Amino acid sequence: MVAAPSIVRAQTYPSGRVTVVVPFPAGAATDLGARLYSEQLSAMWGQPVVVDNKGGGNGIPAAESVARAKPDGLTIFATSAMTQAVNPAIYDKLPYDPVDSFEAVTRMGTSPFVLLVDANSPIKSAKELTEKLKSNPAKNNYGAGALPARVASELYKMEAGVEAVYVGYKSNPQAIPDLQSGLLSFMMIDTVNAKIAIDRGALKGLFVTDTERYAQLPDLLTAAEAGYPGALLTTWTGYYVPKGTPREIVDKLNADIRAVAARPDVKVRLDATGWTPKLMSPDEFAAFTRSEKERWGKIIHRANIKVE
Repeated sequence: MVAAPSIVRAQTYPSGRVTVVVPFPAGAATDLGARLYSEQLSAMWGQPVVVDNKGGGNGIPAAESVARAKPDGLTIFATSAMTQAVNPAIYDKLPYDPVDSFEAVTRMGTSPFVLLVDANSPIKSAKELTEKLKSNPAKNNYGAGALPARVASELYKMEAGVEAVYVGYKSNPQAIPDLQSGLLSFMMIDTVNAKIAIDRGALKGLFVTDTERYAQLPDLLTAAEAGYPGALLTTWTGYYVPKGTPREIVDKLNADIRAVAARPDVKVRLDATGWTPKLMSPDEFAAFTRSEKERWGKIIHRANIKVE
């Protein structure tokens, strides 16, 4: 008898406008993926699905707003490892908990990082870069315009046993000219911006921080192929809803997002944004969130990365 209201609730969801909160500015990689999914879900549901960009504050204001929203499935959080795995390690206190404040719906996509040097550099491999960095440790530095890219760079340093000073930028692309001019020794950035720089002949990729080659840059070695099997770190995006959202709504969201991701035309468009669709069940994604929070946290604490 108690199942009937749940079935009806799932069948009628969504019954109004759905807001997808993105904790980054319009045009950011997470935003591009969220807009594509939102467009498709709106057509599927016959309801408006609106993206609300709440950038700034490393995503904290956006995460808090979703955590406090009504748990009716009409507010969705399209976020990344930044809010769910990085923030808990760099802030002593947050107004939300990446696990306890939300119901996990599904991971949407993953994207590795790329180790980069200037395209005109004589360095041809990660091993050669490591040798150069070890030969003159006092002059090494690297650039990053986003915390995840900084974490990936620190992981490479740990695995390679090299020293390099962090130089901060407002965005990853802003650091590229300094890498080209020789002011930076290397960079480790997202695949979207890395591919753009490689395609225009500005930078040279040495490996991707994944166990599989990146489809958009198939000639790039994996971390293991390059000799650094421990340098594995992928950023990711995923959907969450406020804690207490009925499970039948979570399950319907998961099923509908999977249906969207399975469409060949959608996959082609997602590939262009840099995200490889790798969806999960709600339970799998909840467990993944917990494990990623721990994994990123260990790297951040070991590297002693602090909020600046």
